[in-house]
Amino acid sequence: MSETIPATTVRYALVPSPIGPLLVAALGQEIVQVAFENQNFERVLEQLQVKFALPVQRDDDALAFAAEQFGEYFAGTRKTFELPTYKDAADRFITRVQHRLVTIPYGQTRTYGQLATELEKPGAARAVGSACAKNPLPLLQPCHRVVRSDGTMGEFSGTPRAKRYLLALEAGENPEPPTS
Repeated sequence: MSETIPATTVRYALVPSPIGPLLVAALGQEIVQVAFENQNFERVLEQLQVKFALPVQRDDDALAFAAEQFGEYFAGTRKTFELPTYKDAADRFITRVQHRLVTIPYGQTRTYGQLATELEKPGAARAVGSACAKNPLPLLQPCHRVVRSDGTMGEFSGTPRAKRYLLALEAGENPEPPTS
């Protein structure tokens, strides 16, 4: 029986993408964070160091398995990710929302209200939006697939332009990468 060796460092890589570099961080093999450039990578790394009380180190080789899947996603050849993710013992409702995000199929969207109803919390659309805003694993837990009830984009940690790009990519529209 093999023994799990505890991770002693949070490792991260900067993964190129059409929407700008992504910071992908892992504890062992579990992805703990996906961040967009507009989120201030330096601040994200500081928060990870505090959260896990471990040093943070860039290690592109250790995260090559994740970079490969992100590359396939942006090339349009991957519709679901097969990456182990860190399970945070956060607020129960937030956890339920984030788990529900994974059930939204590639190329489809849900409204914040629909998600609230699916979670048996009708009327909690704002709480769903708040939970999406706290999602540490965008793309893996695809909060970009959640839109406002009027069909407009709504907020997104990776900028509204990035959200439009991701939805267009998943709709098979071959979108132009967003510009700053």
